[in-house]
Amino acid sequence: MDVLRTAVSMLGLYDHRAKIGEPDITANAAIALSLCAKTATIVAAYHRFRNGLEVPPIREDLTEAQHFLYLITGEVPTDTAARVLDVALILHADHGMNASTFSARVTVATLSDMYSAITAAIGALKGPLHGGANEGVIHMLQDIGELDKVDAFVEGKLSRKEKIMGIGHRVYKVLDPRAPHLRSLAAKLTGELGEPKWLKMSERIAQIMRERKGLEANVDFYSATVYYSLGIPTDLFTPIFAISRTSGWTAHVLEQLRDNRLYRPLTLYTGPKTLSPVPPIESR
Repeated sequence: MDVLRTAVSMLGLYDHRAKIGEPDITANAAIALSLCAKTATIVAAYHRFRNGLEVPPIREDLTEAQHFLYLITGEVPTDTAARVLDVALILHADHGMNASTFSARVTVATLSDMYSAITAAIGALKGPLHGGANEGVIHMLQDIGELDKVDAFVEGKLSRKEKIMGIGHRVYKVLDPRAPHLRSLAAKLTGELGEPKWLKMSERIAQIMRERKGLEANVDFYSATVYYSLGIPTDLFTPIFAISRTSGWTAHVLEQLRDNRLYRPLTLYTGPKTLSPVPPIESR
């Protein structure tokens, strides 16, 4: 995420269209398409470089999902793998006024440029309370290890009043409508790979939390199993989220600029109201 954030910011340095002033909607629409294309390539290229590998030749005959998996692995993915990632990208593309989307709109509302807005959004998404949840889910499953250890793990978490990653949602008080789609994809993918353990563990955690706390799984809960089953390294889970969400962020930025107004929330002071200065100043 650090590399993606910095690379997107750098791109703005070399784009003459990203200048301060009255926004050019046509130019910004072109920048939006360019960013949607480039984010996946940035992430994949960095992954290859850090492993001492060359980036495969860019191809124009593959879909976005196919091309990303091809750049990561050097091989064209199966139809099932490409379809699973494609659906995951669609489901993550936009989700209302979440933290990163709000960051993008606040930034561009000052009439800053598209690159600044998307850089701000990536910075917000980097936080584990927003974009890092699916990575946290797979680490949790790895810590548990086996299906027969799930119950004791969850009970321990509940007794210590600790958070279960991927369960519950800030907005949804019922089942996240995106979660069933990823759950069915995870079932299909793990079935083909012959490795259903992670999905079974996830389903057991979800069942316990539903029965004990009335909480449902969110989209991150099953996307972790999907990405892990695709062989994607866990530290790329959040960057993939960013790849998908770039389309949503840029769409929001374009919408903001069409009828722009500067965001300026008010704050309400709730602290002490009877304080007096401490005299003399030497005693402060």
